[in-house]
Amino acid sequence: MAWSPEPIKSTRIYEEIIRQIKTLVAEGQLKSGDRLPPERDLAEKFRVSRASVREALRALESMGLIEIRAGDGTFIKEISVEALIEPLALVIFTQRGAVAELFEARKILEPPIAALAAQRAAREEIQEMEHILEEQAKEIAAGRTGVRQDAAFHAAIAGAAHNRDISRIVTALMDLLAESREESLHTPGRPGRSHEDHRRILAALQGRNEAQAMEAMLDHIVAVESLVMQQAGEGRERAGATRRQEPG
Repeated sequence: MAWSPEPIKSTRIYEEIIRQIKTLVAEGQLKSGDRLPPERDLAEKFRVSRASVREALRALESMGLIEIRAGDGTFIKEISVEALIEPLALVIFTQRGAVAELFEARKILEPPIAALAAQRAAREEIQEMEHILEEQAKEIAAGRTGVRQDAAFHAAIAGAAHNRDISRIVTALMDLLAESREESLHTPGRPGRSHEDHRRILAALQGRNEAQAMEAMLDHIVAVESLVMQQAGEGRERAGATRRQEPG
């Protein structure tokens, strides 16, 4: 194996081992399926005790980054997009302001994805999107939000780009934004506007117009972002007013 670990100087030795191995994976020096050297060799390379190596390996296994096979060795696992995005979910639950960063990610990712879908979508995939929007229209007409169809439509576009990792990323982003998306769809008039935006996106996909698909998707995300961030600001103002009214 070509990589050369740095000697460990940290007082929390096992954490530094974890950091170095994760860095090697991120840089591509360690790839999915690669077998790590035995504990004894790792201890010599890192210049630490075997106990520290063992502790680091157990932690890496619990993170899903490695697989320890009894009698066979320790191997780097295939890292899924979900595993990379999962830590972001914790941020969303603890820091509401991170929603703005997720919308920034959506504005970067989803318009080009819509362009790919305009280029690559199969006829059956376009038909499925049409069906989703028909169902969304029925939900809205019945006075509901159509939130399930909203998520399904975006997932269908990602799937129509015919790139598995793109589909996973968009699914993860939509899951992280599920609460704020549902809140925005409870705003009077918002479900209908969302449906109109989706219709515009679909028309661009049907016409195989990549530029229009990008523009329609970006306009849609910007509109939703504006509403969600406005609601978040109003929520903070209400919370502040409540605190000011409480007796000291």
